[in-house]
Amino acid sequence: MKPREAEDEDVLSPLEQQVLDEYAQLSSNLGRLSTILAELASRPSADVLDALRGLERKTATVFTLLKASVYSIVLQQEIFSEEQAMRESAA
Repeated sequence: MKPREAEDEDVLSPLEQQVLDEYAQLSSNLGRLSTILAELASRPSADVLDALRGLERKTATVFTLLKASVYSIVLQQEIFSEEQAMRESAA
């Protein structure tokens, strides 16, 4: 093999270099993802459960207030309908 041919084989084409750069970027991204997942996995589940319990209490409170509001509206409509029916029957 001639020295010139050996040098040509060691040189990467622009496309090959771009592919290698993309693989390096992918490797870096996977490393960061692995670090983040390890951090999330090490977080005590008790903290997560406590946060979810707090959220559940707030959600239950909002749901209770919503039910009370709907009940109040329905009750007001029934009272209004009864009063209107009484006025019509009296007239």
